[in-house]
Amino acid sequence: MAAYKAEKNADLEFNFPEGLEWNELDRQGVKLPVRMKFVDLVIERERDILLIEIKDPSHSKSPDENRNQYLKSLSDNSILTQELTPKARDSYLYLHLMEKDEKPFKYIVLIGLDAFDSEKQKAVLAGFKDRLMADIRCESFEAWKRKYISDCVVLSVDAWNKTFPDWPVSRIADAQA
Repeated sequence: MAAYKAEKNADLEFNFPEGLEWNELDRQGVKLPVRMKFVDLVIERERDILLIEIKDPSHSKSPDENRNQYLKSLSDNSILTQELTPKARDSYLYLHLMEKDEKPFKYIVLIGLDAFDSEKQKAVLAGFKDRLMADIRCESFEAWKRKYISDCVVLSVDAWNKTFPDWPVSRIADAQA
């Protein structure tokens, strides 16, 4: 299994099996197109391509004030319009221009909300997928003609591990405590 963390100091660590085709799209220290925002990971499967964005407001070094602000941005949709939708669009555009768009794209957002109680998590995630998909499809006064993302899903760490049991993610700060 290959271990992956989106950032050097990240708490969330993924374990990917050998043979899984994945790459880090939002690489630090590599020349990337100016003003484009990218998802963290791209995983190519036999039938589709997964664009994966990792957000972790529950990071062990995140102060409560930052966590609460992030929770607010999830609730008021600013995270959708300012971060998640542009990352989906720009990542797709980049892969399209690199001729790597032969399969349907699915957008997966992993949000580490485990620092919040389950009721808050449910409240934040209720309808989030539908709001995200609506924003992806219609960012301006007119909807995109091309449906570049076929589907999306928003997952907690627990939901990720149930959905992708062969690609487990764990919070390593908990394991080291």
